[in-house]
Amino acid sequence: MLDISVAGGASSSGEREILPQNVKPLNYNLTLEPDFEKFTFDGTVDIVLDVFETSRDVTVNSLEITVHSAAVDIKGDISSAISTEFNEDQQTVKFSFDKDLPAGEQVTLKIKFTGILNDKMAGFYRSSYTAEDGSTKYLATTQMEPTDARRAFPSFDEPALKATFDITLIADQNLTCLSNMNEISTKSLENGKKAVSFARTPLVSTYLVAFIVGDLRYVEYNKFRIPVRVYATPGLENQGHFSVELAAKTIKFFEDTFDLPYPLPKMDMVAIPDFSAGAMENWGLITYRVVDLLFDEETSGAATKQRVAEVVQHELAHQWFGNLVTMDWWEGLWLNEGFATWMSWFSCNEFYPDWKVWESYVTDNLQSALRLDGLRSSHPIEVPVKRADEINQIFDAISYSKGSCVLRMISKFIGEDVFLEGIRVYLKRHKYGNTQTGDLWAALSEVSGKDISTLMNSWTKKVGYPIITVTENSDGKSITVRQNRFLSSGDVKPEEDETIYPVGLALRTKDGVDESIILNKRETVIPMPSGSTEFFKINADHSGIYRTAYTPERLTKLGKQATDGLLSVEDRAGLVADAGALASSGFLPTEGLFGLVSNWKNEQAFVVWDEIVARIGAVRSAFLFEEEEIKNGLKKFQRELTAPKANALGWAFDKNVGHIEQQFKALVFGSAGLSGDETIAAAAKELFAAFVAGEKKAIHPNLKASVFAISLQNGGEAEWDAIYSTYLNPINTDEKNTALRNVGRTKNPDLIQKTLDLILGGTVRPQDVYLPMAGLRTTREGTEALWEWTKAHFDEIEKLLPPGLSMLSSVVSLSTMGFTTEEKAKEIEEFFSKRNNKGYDKGLAQSLELIRSKAEWVKRDKASIKAWLSKNGYLA
Repeated sequence: MLDISVAGGASSSGEREILPQNVKPLNYNLTLEPDFEKFTFDGTVDIVLDVFETSRDVTVNSLEITVHSAAVDIKGDISSAISTEFNEDQQTVKFSFDKDLPAGEQVTLKIKFTGILNDKMAGFYRSSYTAEDGSTKYLATTQMEPTDARRAFPSFDEPALKATFDITLIADQNLTCLSNMNEISTKSLENGKKAVSFARTPLVSTYLVAFIVGDLRYVEYNKFRIPVRVYATPGLENQGHFSVELAAKTIKFFEDTFDLPYPLPKMDMVAIPDFSAGAMENWGLITYRVVDLLFDEETSGAATKQRVAEVVQHELAHQWFGNLVTMDWWEGLWLNEGFATWMSWFSCNEFYPDWKVWESYVTDNLQSALRLDGLRSSHPIEVPVKRADEINQIFDAISYSKGSCVLRMISKFIGEDVFLEGIRVYLKRHKYGNTQTGDLWAALSEVSGKDISTLMNSWTKKVGYPIITVTENSDGKSITVRQNRFLSSGDVKPEEDETIYPVGLALRTKDGVDESIILNKRETVIPMPSGSTEFFKINADHSGIYRTAYTPERLTKLGKQATDGLLSVEDRAGLVADAGALASSGFLPTEGLFGLVSNWKNEQAFVVWDEIVARIGAVRSAFLFEEEEIKNGLKKFQRELTAPKANALGWAFDKNVGHIEQQFKALVFGSAGLSGDETIAAAAKELFAAFVAGEKKAIHPNLKASVFAISLQNGGEAEWDAIYSTYLNPINTDEKNTALRNVGRTKNPDLIQKTLDLILGGTVRPQDVYLPMAGLRTTREGTEALWEWTKAHFDEIEKLLPPGLSMLSSVVSLSTMGFTTEEKAKEIEEFFSKRNNKGYDKGLAQSLELIRSKAEWVKRDKASIKAWLSKNGYLA
């Protein structure tokens, strides 16, 4: 526990560390001037305050800001602060005055300050890029979420303390200035610069305030009632056409869906060269990582297009859910992120029905949620957050993926139309305000006539999810279903198994799907509507957040019935996912998973194959440090499963190849090639040679990652140099990232070292350090070298990626979770026990748990897997 009674500190609301509540901000008048030579910025802010209780102190959030002066204007009487006390730990500054701030009055706090235009991708920071003439240029941009507005200006940096903003930016005449609102005036200054002022914002939380100064170009979609633009650094703007048109049409779609007009006068979306997240939903000025906004049909693949569409629609959904209506504190983060995630899939399905996104939802979002929430070190959707440095760690698959899965579960239960009507009630009732989860449940209960709060509380307030064990009764006409806590380690303790979840069983039989059956106790008997257990499946279409365990005999029968067309694509993909998860946790022998998928060689759905490949990959990862005989047997199994499909589909792409088929071809090409199929390896070698010789279109964008990986896996220094050269001279950001992601896929110690040298060598942007790490983790040699390098360079890593940024947690996870033994887990634990784990303690705990889970899996199933591989001819 922290002592929060330090001078200048925060007060407590329950256990939250928040600012004193004697005043509340009403309006900020903010002026900022960045200096691209000193990498600082000068600013003034006048904050109009509503005084709730008479006092002589005002405490605001401030971090890495030098305050030059502070004064308070009380009805025209201006008094300077008699003391200024900083509390670095709590990121606050307290100003004390020699006059009372009278309760019931409005006063203005006036501050002059200087801040750091930092390179940490937080607050008001600098981003660099190479101009067309080869020189390095800078732009100043912002990333305020969750608690970095305090790095940009002294502020009341809490989501519930909404206020209006009047923003002015001072910059060179040739630079573009952007903020949340439209520009209302530009004034030339005596020093040759300009002052650009923007219209007053609506009530908005500090984490959604944004401003940018830089040399930017834009493309505009002008067939909508407000201007919609995509900005980028010079030369990249024409890659914004896909996103800008999609954005305008999506805003219109959301206006109609929510029955609420988008309330701001413009929408700008900006590609930022250095960006720690994927995108940020700043109201009216959304910022993006370049690869998540810009797209070129000629040089990028289908998966990139879908990613860009989902990210754009996710951020636009936030303009209503998060920006117009905002959670009152960070434990409600899921209200923002879960809904925006669900809405991006919903709208993507509306715009691109041929993408069949709800099928891939099962293998993407649902599995992401189940994977993390199957760990002891997971957390509830509504997780208590006390301090600023805890917040970044909950921007994870629980808030995003599990949150969206809970919403999908509700929408299935009450019906999509009723669900959306509840959302409309919620948004209209709370617009420009702050809410808690209960406010959403109240609106959904009101329109559905069902007690949503009681139904959903355990899903949001409790950690984890159940496994439903299905027992077939001797009468042949009924089944018994039982729920228990699922853990990926399989060792649930009684005290961890006390929550009873209301589980929608969605029972599929030949009569259809019965969505009305709710398991809200430990165990119950369910009679079959058809009077027979010949065919049934729990969790039809896999919209429920749980795993299902069948008997081996039933799993075999379901595998056969899947090939007979009785299961949907989602059912089949979910069946594979559950079998894989149950194998890794010990609920099912791993050979049960192998038996299921080996009978599906004629499967036609991309997402099912995607899950098959992922689950076999998980087994291979768990056995990464075992003897070559088993590793080669697993590799051969993957090869013989996927190579026929890869060779049948081929690797030619023309305009008639659909969106899903493009990804299908890429998936099996890579899977078969990386597991040693000679035909595909030869094709990859030929494509790579032509590419290196200067034929830049030789490799189709969908295949580039696989061709790079296969070539380096089978090659050496020449291949590494060619891929690295591609990283340095790419045709677009997508290709640049693809090269960096694959440059570590080698067993050669010298090439592994060359890859490691890139990470902190100044070539790789801090935002991208995780990309080469991902490649290194694909081999035993790379995994070991990465960990040794991490230990040797951790001080430098921590300096580059401070604990306040979520990326440090990602780096810790990537450099540790590839291991598979208890001995390695203890070594990692020992290393970090001597350090302050602030900012990454959750990621570290999750990584250690995964290592130990894999260790138990190997110990438990090694002999039986070896026997199965031998019996089926996969061992040499």
